[in-house]
Amino acid sequence: MGHSQAAKARTRERILTEAAAQIREAGLESVSVSTLMRKANLTNGGFYGHFESRADLLVEALRRALKEGAAKAHGRSGAQGKPDFAAIVRGYLSRAHRDAPQNGCAIAALVSDVGRADMTARAAMSPHVESFFEMVARALADEEENRAIAAVCAMVGALALSRVVTDPKRSDAILKAVRESLLKQEQPEAHSA
Repeated sequence: MGHSQAAKARTRERILTEAAAQIREAGLESVSVSTLMRKANLTNGGFYGHFESRADLLVEALRRALKEGAAKAHGRSGAQGKPDFAAIVRGYLSRAHRDAPQNGCAIAALVSDVGRADMTARAAMSPHVESFFEMVARALADEEENRAIAAVCAMVGALALSRVVTDPKRSDAILKAVRESLLKQEQPEAHSA
């Protein structure tokens, strides 16, 4: 019995891993149960042994994608575990992040989809958005929450727009402009004189 439960858990993990990567790359509506199960080398009938419905799978995959993205972001820490603002900005607004949405931030990849989704999907993403704000506020060592909110919105927007623009030079320019602007803001007292 233990072996069969462990095998079922591993299978569920394979399905979720594949679905999380797919939704980050192609959106929530891109997931087809039959295609997903074929990629996981499983039958369509086996799907319902792991999830109640496609909607249930999508919310679980969204949670997985958000959790994976948060783990990467929280890995950019400096001294004493404090988030490093410059490292966050440089990593987030990089070509590597732009060019690998399937491995990147689920917030930027799915913000439009989730904004149009049901309350369950929005409730899954909302705490991750708040956590992103909080991490950036800690990195800025700033009691003023508005700077952190503005920085996160700038990063998410720039990443999303850089993926839309078809001209590679323009896409790079979007990332660079926002990256440079945010890094200048990290220490505003140096720029106010």
